[in-house]
Parts: sequence; C-alpha cells; structure tokens
Amino acid sequence: MAKLLKGAPVAEALTSGLSVRVRKLRERGIVPTLVILRVGEQEAGQSYERAAKKACAAAGVETFSVVLPENSPREAVLHAVRSINSEPGVHGALLLRPMPDAETERAACRELSPAKDVDGICPASLASVFTGGSEGFAPCTARAVMELLDYYAVPLSGSRAGVIGRSLVVGKPLTMLLGARDATVTLCHSKTRGLAEICRASDIVVCAVGRAGLIGADCFAPGQVVIDVGTNVTPEGLRGDADFEAAQQLAAAVTPVPGGIGRITSAILALHTVEAAERA
Repeated sequence: MAKLLKGAPVAEALTSGLSVRVRKLRERGIVPTLVILRVGEQEAGQSYERAAKKACAAAGVETFSVVLPENSPREAVLHAVRSINSEPGVHGALLLRPMPDAETERAACRELSPAKDVDGICPASLASVFTGGSEGFAPCTARAVMELLDYYAVPLSGSRAGVIGRSLVVGKPLTMLLGARDATVTLCHSKTRGLAEICRASDIVVCAVGRAGLIGADCFAPGQVVIDVGTNVTPEGLRGDADFEAAQQLAAAVTPVPGGIGRITSAILALHTVEAAERA
C-alpha cells in the first residue's frame, strides 16, 4: 500500500514559517496584502478564492476581493488590473481564471505587473521560470509540487520524472523547476504515444491534465512517487487525473485528491505575497 503524501502538513509548515516574517514587516508598517480579482460568479473560482483567503489569514496576510460582473467589457477589467498595479499598499494580485472572455484574460495577464504577479501568470514571470531568473514568481501549483517533494524528501537529482500535462499553470513551468534540480524530465500530454511506458519508466509521475482517471494502472510501477494535481468534479465527488486505487496498490507514494496539492497551492500564494511585500 502506497504512502499517502498529504498536503496539510506541507501547507502548515509553509504558513507557520511565515509568521515571523510577517511580524517583521508589520513592525516596519508594511501589511502584506493580496487582492483577488474575479470576473463573474463561477463556483470553481469562488472556491479557490475562499481557500486563498483562509491560507492568507493563517499566515497574517490581508486579503480583499474585487468582483466584476461577468459581462464586464475588456477595458473595465484592464482598468481594475491597472489600479492594482498602481496601489502601493497591494503587494500581490490573484486573477481568478478562466475569465468569461479568453482574450480579455490574456490581456489582463499581460497587463499585470510582474512584481505583484504572485501566481506566475504574466509573460515576464513565466520567462523568469524558463530562464532561471529571479524576477517574478513561479505559478503557485508548480511550486506547490516542488514543496511537497522536498517536504517528503523525494530525491530529485538524477531522478526520472514524467510530467503529464503541458499547461503554463503546471506542466511546462514544473518541467523547468524539476530540471533546475537536476531531474531528467519527459513532458507528456494526453496524446503522447507510449504514455504508459514513459510513466512506468519514471521515478516521479506528475498528473496534470484535468481529466478524471486518465492515468490508469498501466502507468504505474513499484517504487514510484505519484503526484496528482488534477481536481475534477464527478458524480462521485472530486477525483484526480490518476486512478487512485491503482496507484495505491502499485506505487510507493501518492497524493490524495482532495487533500493533496490544492492546500499547498493556497499556502504558496500566501508565501509569494509575503515575498512580494519584502521585495517592495
């Protein structure tokens, strides 16, 4: 039976370590503050918003929301982003996605200041991840995977990692982060030929496609660490991308869904906001 790599202790370790840093900032009159911009009333976005506020409260980070109607014109959204950029008391910004209009979302991501982009969505932040620079922040979920691997002392240098999913939120930046730690990474997707064979040959398998149960028993092998980033709503409740029962039987360790990466992602958001306040 695989060891469960729960996210709660990782998140608690991250947020508990922030209290001293937040206190030092407040002694200097700096209150780390995150603003959450939401367009519309999508339940998934509101769920992440609630989780983000809870994690920030635990770390001593102030939060407030800016909510725009779903049919807001592009200029209204961009005006809100520019206002966030110009507000010195705001250190981090979370733009909840997807927005109702994809082109507006892309424009908003381009408009956001890298200094306040604590979720790593603007081009400059992503460029820093891909070039190994220190500007901006990595996407929270990608960094959350790295924090979990470090917390549970999973060896990275020389390890083979199969990352399934090529999004700019997880797959592509995580490939860079793992590579920077000397892992050998194969970036895959749902149409990769021989996917199961690639996965079985990997020491670490990261599932980040967004399709419930896509990664089945034929992808797992003894001794592996399986990190399931997927959070999919099904009639049976939340499920990950991996066949959890199969992973439990075959792998050495696996993250549960829910209870794995999600809570760490929220803690990383608080951590990045504190780091942004320190830089400012």
